[in-house]
Amino acid sequence: MKRLFLFMLSGFITLSLFACQTEEVNTPIPTQEELIELTLEELSYYNGKDGKPAYIAVQGFIYDVTNSSFWQNGSHNGFEAGQDLTDIIINQSPHGLENLSRVPKIGIVVTGE
Repeated sequence: MKRLFLFMLSGFITLSLFACQTEEVNTPIPTQEELIELTLEELSYYNGKDGKPAYIAVQGFIYDVTNSSFWQNGSHNGFEAGQDLTDIIINQSPHGLENLSRVPKIGIVVTGE
């Protein structure tokens, strides 16, 4: 009886740990017509402060990090949303570009004319 209990307990713990693993969220990539267009100046408004959404730009694309637990109030490891973080993510971030697949790609950066 004790062995059965321990066997069931170990199975429960294994399943619980498996269920708690972070899954990668594969958000659909919007079509070109669905992407918003922002200049870097317009992007600066979306800094995640005062209830505003938190957007970042990387390699010309805009990502919505508003709902990411890593971007509380528009900040992540000393970096602020509302900016082009291409250089920082490619050259300083330990995870590089790989974690961008976990947040929605919502737009493109355009030049102000």
